[in-house]
Amino acid sequence: MASTAIRISKIRTNSPRRLLLALCVVLVSIWGSACASTPPLTEPEQPGRPIVILVSLDGWRWDYIERARTPRLRALAAAGVRSEGLIPSFPSKTFPNHYTIVTGLYPDHHGIVSNNMIDPNIGERFSLSTASISDPRWWGGEPLWVTAQKQGQRAASMFWPGSDAEIAGTRPAFWKLYDGSFPNRERVQQVLQWLRLPEAERPSFITLYFSDTDTAGHNSGPESSDILDAARAVDREIGVLADGATRIGLSSRVHYVIVSDHGMSQTSRSRVIVLDDYIDVETVSTIDTSPVAGFWPRTVTADDIYRALKDKHPSMAVYRRAEIPDALHYGTNPRIPPVIGIAADGWTIATRAQVRQWDQSGRQFGGNHGYDPRLRSMHGLFIASGPQFQRGVTIPPLENIHLYEMMAKVLGLRPAPNDGRLDATEGVFRGPGPTLPPFPSLPPSPHLRSGHPIQNPFR
Repeated sequence: MASTAIRISKIRTNSPRRLLLALCVVLVSIWGSACASTPPLTEPEQPGRPIVILVSLDGWRWDYIERARTPRLRALAAAGVRSEGLIPSFPSKTFPNHYTIVTGLYPDHHGIVSNNMIDPNIGERFSLSTASISDPRWWGGEPLWVTAQKQGQRAASMFWPGSDAEIAGTRPAFWKLYDGSFPNRERVQQVLQWLRLPEAERPSFITLYFSDTDTAGHNSGPESSDILDAARAVDREIGVLADGATRIGLSSRVHYVIVSDHGMSQTSRSRVIVLDDYIDVETVSTIDTSPVAGFWPRTVTADDIYRALKDKHPSMAVYRRAEIPDALHYGTNPRIPPVIGIAADGWTIATRAQVRQWDQSGRQFGGNHGYDPRLRSMHGLFIASGPQFQRGVTIPPLENIHLYEMMAKVLGLRPAPNDGRLDATEGVFRGPGPTLPPFPSLPPSPHLRSGHPIQNPFR
């Protein structure tokens, strides 16, 4: 700046034109100095293989994107592909569907048939609050992070059901043990840190999980203002993620696949099915109660349970395991109880003891999920945005079993055996993409195979 001042002093300022020229010299000099000392906001684009960031917005119902202020999600949808809904697999619960999204397998086939379950052959109980979630014996199929790492790529998980278990002897190269209190912004920053790694270390497949809309939906219901606040907060984090990836110079490589595991339905105290009205609950072991109740016999037979419950309440369908409708793709896995009851949309199945406890505590009935996935209330969110995807396209509702094949194609991976079809997502791609050789078919795990002898763990 000193040299600029000297030059100005030599200019005769009694001329307006010369004065204007002098001011221009000052401004140009200041601008040039600032540019020389300030690094560019965006790094140069980095060439390399495609990257997929799979983001789960737990419990995000298909209509929240329109009802809430979600400018960043809408922008990604406008720049990519959005479906009219993402159809979950049955039951429309958190763990079964997150694992279906990354394996392409129905819960009946990958083995996570519910958030809570019994394996008659392992002889133990699986639940979200125990160490069982890290036990590889429960997790069948091949999640995409295993597929990627088996084929020479790296994967990272900022939370995802199954990612903290050693499945097929493999975990993601980077992973975090689930901690619900871990702040959302720090989750995003961790993903951006992985994206800043050198090319040889950078993961090409990354998962990211947010629970805000599921929590708000359960607590306050899907029509509440709390849902809109939670959706808006998550939308901001999506913006931070997208802006960060752009600044790193990866916008020409990153593909965002934003999904939810299920929708949400409003429940009510006036819509409760009390099991004690039809069966002695002490004679059975009830694994989950609502909206899918699973019954293992204790002192009665499975036929006794079935006869006691079948057609007793108009809002509860009751099935023997082998007679569950084919449309639900559920019923061959030995972890499924011998008898199940499925509540109608918005209804709750409970024991009298549970109802009494709710009444004493003044529980407010919010939302729930787990119902028949064909119900519109259970449909979730699907957005795919990135270089290989179409722009500004809306497709009909899509089943979540097809996403594994779609993401494998983006990454150039040979998919493991699964229940999905690549042609189901044909409309999301700009071009045909690479043709990959078929992956050899493998038999299912012995403890998941249909026809495996089923033992009663409660006898």
